[in-house]
Amino acid sequence: MTDRHEFDDEFDDELDDDDEDDELESFATTTYSISELASAINGVLEDGFDDGVWVWGEISSVSVKGGHTYFTLVEDLGGGKRAQLNVNLWAGVLQRIRPVLKSSGLAIQNGLRVRVRGELDFYAPFGKLSLTMQEIDPRFTLGDIALQREELLRKLKESGRYDANRRLELPTVPFRIGLVTSWGTAAWADFTKEIEGSGLGFTVSVVDVRVQGDSAVREVSNAIRYLSRRGDIDVIAVVRGGGSKAELATFDAEPIVEAIVTSSVPVFVGVGHEIDTSVADEVAHRRYKTPTACAAGLVERVREFVTSTEEAWEAIARATTDLLNDANVELVETAHLLASRTRTAVARAEERLEYRSRRLGTAARGRLDNAETALTSRAERLRLLDPRRIMERGWSITRTADGRALRSVNEVASGDRIVTQMVDGVVTSTVDEITPDTRK
Repeated sequence: MTDRHEFDDEFDDELDDDDEDDELESFATTTYSISELASAINGVLEDGFDDGVWVWGEISSVSVKGGHTYFTLVEDLGGGKRAQLNVNLWAGVLQRIRPVLKSSGLAIQNGLRVRVRGELDFYAPFGKLSLTMQEIDPRFTLGDIALQREELLRKLKESGRYDANRRLELPTVPFRIGLVTSWGTAAWADFTKEIEGSGLGFTVSVVDVRVQGDSAVREVSNAIRYLSRRGDIDVIAVVRGGGSKAELATFDAEPIVEAIVTSSVPVFVGVGHEIDTSVADEVAHRRYKTPTACAAGLVERVREFVTSTEEAWEAIARATTDLLNDANVELVETAHLLASRTRTAVARAEERLEYRSRRLGTAARGRLDNAETALTSRAERLRLLDPRRIMERGWSITRTADGRALRSVNEVASGDRIVTQMVDGVVTSTVDEITPDTRK
């Protein structure tokens, strides 16, 4: 429909003949209302894209209202600029393509790069162009995920960081666990139940994070870095339950992988996917298929240490018992040998003692006889030399007052007191005169 304008004769007469044709031509150009323009645009779009159009981009700003899903396809143009297109996925179409998504392990979620087909529509109330989605190409998304994975793995291997976490030494007894998971989920319950049921002395520090959605990559990577810096953690366990390929692709994200390869603590990953392997799995110290298996791996590690310790003690006890038994046997044998040798030695010693006693007795008696004779002789000599015997013959001993025996007249002076010992007493006198012997 076009909006045609009518002009009155008075206005028409005022126009110059030369200008009349130009003015009429100008007013005769088609002018649209907004709704008419929208209809015209949609008509052109239908004619130009009668079979619909395939568009690729990254899903952003997903929202669900009344069973319908709305999101934006975004293309990064660089320099902080981007192109975007609104997409409408009606509930009926979603129901129809759901088996395709499920079989491919995909889900409509933020951050997923997709190739979709739909019909373009200019919606007048919003004044925006949008795409009404009809189909999705899962091979594009899966191929893109695989390409991103391979590119990230290539970079890690070239930089030498692919096995950086595996090169860390795992503590012999990893009792202090830093758990990165969503609190209250089945994954959290399965992991903690296995740990608590072990009866071992584990301590678990849980960092509650989202494991899917827009903030999952940031929260999980931040949690790993936080636990790595704490200094009181033996091992970090990152766990979540099963999910679609798109949901589990969170663990292919470079920030999470970077946090693992730069961690100073061994990282165990237990994400619930039986077949596929994420990049986080590949760079982790150890990977497990489920949260329960991850916890069981830690329990097994500690139990192996306990078992090896008990076996070592048992081996020490057995070795000690064997050594004691051997020593006891050797001691008994040595004691018997010593007893036998002692008895022989004692018998021989007794024989030698008896022989020597006899010889000693003979020698002693001879020596005693000789000693007795010598003693008698010396006693007689001493008796003869006894001063009393000499004094009996008229001799005496004179001493000074202080007891010194006088042998010469030169040892006294006139007036000295002297003491004379005779056979029957002592005479004390004073020297009046000294007469030297002139015969010498």
